[in-house]
Amino acid sequence: MAYVISDDCIACGTCIDECPVEAISEGDIYSINPEICTDCGTCADVCPSEAIHPGN
Repeated sequence: MAYVISDDCIACGTCIDECPVEAISEGDIYSINPEICTDCGTCADVCPSEAIHPGN
């Protein structure tokens, strides 16, 4: 199951550099492409606002 980014995202960019498959897109609130995400969790581990969680 892919990770998701909540409205708590502060668009700092930390997660983009950590994603090994480049599944994260920039925006006012970043987003994760569920078709590319490998559910590794590295993005969630580095998120300073704890905005990244496993999807439902």
